[in-house]
Amino acid sequence: MKHQDKIVELLNKIMEFEMAGVVRYNHYALMVFGYNRIPIVSWLRSEADSSIIHAQEAGEMITALGGHPSLGIGPLLETHQHDIGDILRESLEQEGQAKALYYDLLELVKDNSVMLEEYARRMIFEEEVHEAEVNKMLRKPGDIKAYKG
Repeated sequence: MKHQDKIVELLNKIMEFEMAGVVRYNHYALMVFGYNRIPIVSWLRSEADSSIIHAQEAGEMITALGGHPSLGIGPLLETHQHDIGDILRESLEQEGQAKALYYDLLELVKDNSVMLEEYARRMIFEEEVHEAEVNKMLRKPGDIKAYKG
């Protein structure tokens, strides 16, 4: 398999993973109940919006390389755990998996394409910001130390 084919394959995997994020975050938003529902639903929907943008950007990179974007969606697991803490812990895990895919891409394109390197770095940055947000949300009020699942 040619190097560029490996890059396109990984970008398709990223695109599929991000599309699964769209579905997952929208599902989570529908399953939130309680006093804090409105701001949490709003945040989850904004995460779904971020996931669709990430998927679109991966697709743009694929077509820039002359590849064909996948119509697939990554794994969708229904844990039936809809407590806000459970949703946030699952989200934290998903952000970590997304970040790992972007690190794989960075390793694959390093010193070969500034465009793809910068794209991978920006996406890693965004995933790390998302992880930090979720980590803060998982802390009890007044806790300063990072959440350690």
